[in-house]
Amino acid sequence: MDLIEEAYRRLFPEKEFKYVSELNYNLRLADFNANVRFNRERITFNLNLQWKDIDDEIKIGLIQSLLLKIFKTKKNTTNLELYHNFIRNIPMLTPKLRTDPLLESSFQRVNAKFFEGKVEPTNLGWGSDSRRKLASYNFHEDEISVSTLFKSAAPEVLDYVMYHEMLHKWQKYTNKNGRNSFHGREFREAERQYPQQQQVEQEIKKLIRQKSLAKSWWKVW
Repeated sequence: MDLIEEAYRRLFPEKEFKYVSELNYNLRLADFNANVRFNRERITFNLNLQWKDIDDEIKIGLIQSLLLKIFKTKKNTTNLELYHNFIRNIPMLTPKLRTDPLLESSFQRVNAKFFEGKVEPTNLGWGSDSRRKLASYNFHEDEISVSTLFKSAAPEVLDYVMYHEMLHKWQKYTNKNGRNSFHGREFREAERQYPQQQQVEQEIKKLIRQKSLAKSWWKVW
């Protein structure tokens, strides 16, 4: 079965598949990642090697999710549901090899206080010295990455950033018509449960301003 053509026909049954297609597996992409290249005549999908032994019906959902992006449309299919259910459960399959003492302490505090210790261990690491992307949770690698901006932050500030990313791991995400939602109503309501949320967010803004001014002063000096 040509997975690309099959995925296309299930997604667009009213249309003719008129493309040269290619499906490649490699180790250059991160775990369970994939991408697509498209022009008028050719579609090329590149999948991380870990996808090779995954059930074809799930891979069809992956391909459909990328097709929706390149054709800029919204649809739901059974295969898309299978794919997103698989992605939501990838953290259970991912080895936990990366950690950091400061981040680990924060994770444990937040887990005990807000999640009754029920959030499974995750990979933890410092990102770049970013003032825009303060932190992120990567479903494919089951990793929380935090800007080095918070290495010297007060514990309650770091814990709030950690809490936000742990909510992503805990609540996962929703998918509708081919679009993922990570900050829905339930997420925002849970986020507001953090003690003195607004005050902590002001502290984060203050920290960003201080770091930005320090960096500007260093450039001038």
